[in-house]
Amino acid sequence: MSKEVVVIGSGVAGLAAAIRFSVKGYSVKILEANNYPGGKLTEIKLGAFRFDAGPSLFTMPQYIEELFHLAGKDIFEYFEYEKCDIVCKYFFEDGLKLDFFQDKEKLFKEIEDKLNVDIQPLKKHFDSSEFIYNKTSKIFLEQSLHKFRNYLSLDVIKGIVASPKLKLFKTLHQDNEQHLNHPKLVQIFDRYATYNGSDPYQAPGILNVIPHLEQGFGTYFPKKGMVSITEALVKLAKDLGVEFLFNSKVSKIDIKKNSISGVYVGDEFYKSDIVVCNSDIKPAYKFLIPEVKKPNKTLSQEPSSSAMIFYWGINFDFKELDLHNIFFTDDYKEEFTKIFKEKNVSDDPTIYLNITSTKLPSDAPNNSQNWFVMVNVPSNEGQDWDILRGQIRRNVIAKLSRILKVDIEALIIEEDYLDPIRIEERTSSYAGALYGASSNDRMAAFFRHPNFSTVKGLYFVGGSVHPGGGIPLCLLSAKIVDDIV
Repeated sequence: MSKEVVVIGSGVAGLAAAIRFSVKGYSVKILEANNYPGGKLTEIKLGAFRFDAGPSLFTMPQYIEELFHLAGKDIFEYFEYEKCDIVCKYFFEDGLKLDFFQDKEKLFKEIEDKLNVDIQPLKKHFDSSEFIYNKTSKIFLEQSLHKFRNYLSLDVIKGIVASPKLKLFKTLHQDNEQHLNHPKLVQIFDRYATYNGSDPYQAPGILNVIPHLEQGFGTYFPKKGMVSITEALVKLAKDLGVEFLFNSKVSKIDIKKNSISGVYVGDEFYKSDIVVCNSDIKPAYKFLIPEVKKPNKTLSQEPSSSAMIFYWGINFDFKELDLHNIFFTDDYKEEFTKIFKEKNVSDDPTIYLNITSTKLPSDAPNNSQNWFVMVNVPSNEGQDWDILRGQIRRNVIAKLSRILKVDIEALIIEEDYLDPIRIEERTSSYAGALYGASSNDRMAAFFRHPNFSTVKGLYFVGGSVHPGGGIPLCLLSAKIVDDIV
């Protein structure tokens, strides 16, 4: 008789874990509190407009491909995607526009022509980013940092030897300011701290590994939108025999003699030999396993940033806006201080304003666009988000109208939003933090909660545990649990 596995939550990590255990021949159930799968990776529909609700960037597709390979399935029967020619478009207040091309030679020419700088420092910065990835990926990303045996390897020895070049003892901003020769390039590379909800003025320089994930491996866009990642994984899981139970909020993980017995959904009991918890780690300890001793040092880490997201159906087709677009303010250190220290929002809260428009024909009427507009904000600590939402909305519209030279307010014909409260309500992310704990500490990678538990048969996946948030790292958390089991 095969082992029984219950996966709590159908975020991308939970789906990946279910697929991996099903491939092992286990009997797998996914219990999902919502009436839809995907966690943050879902969609919103407003009138004739469709929006990807969560992540807007797709990198390292090899981790998706691996799941289909393990299952012996052809990925292209489930999921299609294409490489983006342009990673991001950057719009500055002074009118400058920079296209970050995927092709590095085109990118270097763009930077040389528009910023009039020597390109060699940028080339060296990308080389350094690739070096950090090559020295750390097998240590930090692809295995548990909490198993002693994983430190007895050649990869770890190489990592230790390379540690002086891993930029652990300077902040991301310090590293960028030291090695890049234009303030706008410093702004662009500081942005990468926000990829895991962190502050470039506090987070370690090792986060400069992230540019390599974009420029080295490329960025991609699913042909049917980001939600098609969820749809493809759900279909694969069902084809492998995984059973989905929606509207099934787990109320307790049952433990007998320090081993998993099963889980409760209200009064209904589901027997299980293994439980994979894709819930945020803080509410998991509080509500699902209150009798288990809490790792207080881990759980007390500063939450990552959250987001204020507006979903706008725009009655206009801005030809220059395509996929990933970032707008900057000129003075942004103050805004990071507000977000991460004062837990507030500054007078002009448009730090790294991200607009995504999928440009899929089915996502918006003719001559219209579906805008996903995201502003970084603090996690929820009781702020008045109704007031802040109005303030942010006014500032965002003013900024976009100023830069695009058109009255944006008059073009909005459909609208919805997410704020930290709604994010927590819909995804159980503690305080609405998008990535669990922030990385505002050089040892933050070691402090994330491990993927296993002191309870036999209990494992953790998702953005709030090791190795971190974002689609690739969530997928890797499932791979680490697979390897442990």
